[in-house]
Amino acid sequence: MEQCIADNIIYKCNMKNIVSEKGSEMRMEMKLNEILGIKYPFIQGGMANIATGEFAAAVSNAGGLGLIGAGGMNVDSLRENIRKCKSLTGNVFGVNLMLMHPQADEMAQVIAEEDVKVVTTGAGNPAKYIPLWKEKGMIIMPVVSGVALARKMESLGVDAVIAEGTESGGHVGEMTTMTLVPQVIDAVNIPVVAAGGIADGRQLTAAFALGACGVQLGTCLLVSEECPIHRAYKEAVLKAKDNDTIVTGRIAGTPVRIIKNTMAREYVKQEKAGADKMELEKYTLGSLRRAVFEGDVKTGSLMAGQAVGQLKEIKPVKQIFEEMYSEYELTVKRLGQEQ
Repeated sequence: MEQCIADNIIYKCNMKNIVSEKGSEMRMEMKLNEILGIKYPFIQGGMANIATGEFAAAVSNAGGLGLIGAGGMNVDSLRENIRKCKSLTGNVFGVNLMLMHPQADEMAQVIAEEDVKVVTTGAGNPAKYIPLWKEKGMIIMPVVSGVALARKMESLGVDAVIAEGTESGGHVGEMTTMTLVPQVIDAVNIPVVAAGGIADGRQLTAAFALGACGVQLGTCLLVSEECPIHRAYKEAVLKAKDNDTIVTGRIAGTPVRIIKNTMAREYVKQEKAGADKMELEKYTLGSLRRAVFEGDVKTGSLMAGQAVGQLKEIKPVKQIFEEMYSEYELTVKRLGQEQ
């Protein structure tokens, strides 16, 4: 396995050089699974308090890239989850580092020490960690919500960027996936992963058509059998309809997409009435953990994206991946027949 990963890192470096020379035409031929040495071009989102070592291992074993979400951990628990993941899978996995985390510096060091092969980042600029990670031969893929940040990341020497649209769950930007992804692809000469609002093979087809090399999945994996969230949280996702998510914190500049519930409605009501951040924090403090671990669907923060209306049943991760990729292949075939 180590040799496989090493070969793919070399492959990745060679492909990056080719991409720089040939631009978007070559990028459209690159697939994330070829870069990472995995079965499917899927990354599991690094969802705080959800993306455990066990869950990341399950995703990697199913053929995607599992990610451990450092956002809800401390330094010791991150190291523990990395080692747990290693014990459960021989496949490549990664860590998502939330750069706003108060222990981000120490966590960046742990990621390097534990020889993690892939790292994604969010909520900040990973510049000061990149030399350390590059020295370890890691694949670095920051999440971006706009063209300017994507260009900045490319200038720092990252290997790819994850362009995440506002359809996604959790912390969001303003641009939609459909508009963000092609603009980022036109702006940079490194591979681009599409994220936000992708839950089936038709949306995967669209992401490839836009020029993405793969996709990051979050909401559709909440209803996987292996996802460790409370059963009540999963049921809330399954019950949610197309318009049942809302973004809190837009006025305060901290937008988060969640499923509408008592907490969400009261938060938005108070936000519009002019409540300050301290007043609003009483609604959100500990709310994600309550949703994930206690199944609090009334006052918990049920982070989920706009794809919730597409999700109808709980399935194993492997089945979710197989069905998505099969639908993608059928969609491509149908489009070819219609030409």
